[in-house]
Amino acid sequence: MLLRKLRKITAFQAVLISCLTALAVFMSLPIIFIINHAFKPQNELFLFPPRFFVQSPTFRNFESLILHASNATVPFTRYLFNSIIIAALTLGCVILVSTMAGYVLAKYRFHFKGLIMSMITLSLMFAPETVGIPRYLIISGIGINDTYFGHILPALASPVAVFMLVGFISQIPSELLEAAKIDGASHLGIFAKIVLPLSVPAVATISILTFQGVWGDVETSTLFMQEETMRTLAFYVNSLLSGLQNSVAGQNMAAAAGLLMFLPNLIIFLLFQKRVLETMVHSGIK
Repeated sequence: MLLRKLRKITAFQAVLISCLTALAVFMSLPIIFIINHAFKPQNELFLFPPRFFVQSPTFRNFESLILHASNATVPFTRYLFNSIIIAALTLGCVILVSTMAGYVLAKYRFHFKGLIMSMITLSLMFAPETVGIPRYLIISGIGINDTYFGHILPALASPVAVFMLVGFISQIPSELLEAAKIDGASHLGIFAKIVLPLSVPAVATISILTFQGVWGDVETSTLFMQEETMRTLAFYVNSLLSGLQNSVAGQNMAAAAGLLMFLPNLIIFLLFQKRVLETMVHSGIK
């Protein structure tokens, strides 16, 4: 069977596959370098000419990173725990709020619907830095500084997620929802049993975008959190790298920290990449 398929491949297809394979290998080189760089001992980090692959892999870089945090007032595990909890809670809340908002905006008619959609579209133009002061005033005003909810609330309203879900849910046939209503299904039942399962590809896409934004977010810990125990791993790594820019001895910790920040994003993307492609395919079908 395999030989038959290989025989059917034309010369153009063979060249195309070879070119795409070479391109894929080339695009994966930065990922391979980051992984190898994190396991290089101190002497290999400053070799000239530099080596792409590690010769004597070691876990001492990660030990140094953890011990460096242990010598401070807050242990490394606390930063890691905060990041995991905040990322998980934010991801769940954003998915719930965005899918419900997308369903209502896509399938219901009500006053000021066009105005709301225009505001959502307009909000996509603003950089996060431009709303830093209003966010701080709101967080401080309701008194949720130094809490997990103070991390979650700024990311809860995601215009990108709502905009994407409105476009995706609008492609679900309205006849299917009307049939469910005739059968006695409630609004919540239609949302939970029909809309949400059919929106899994779009949900996977916004999950990747949300996780990447929350996992690497430094602004929230910097502006809204005064207690060190409520800050995240991204804040600790950013502070560490800022202090090690001119330090030769700390480059091994910087390499290990870079891998720790990158690896979860890679895993999440690999888990949901198939769903992301489905979202792109469906978004072009009207």
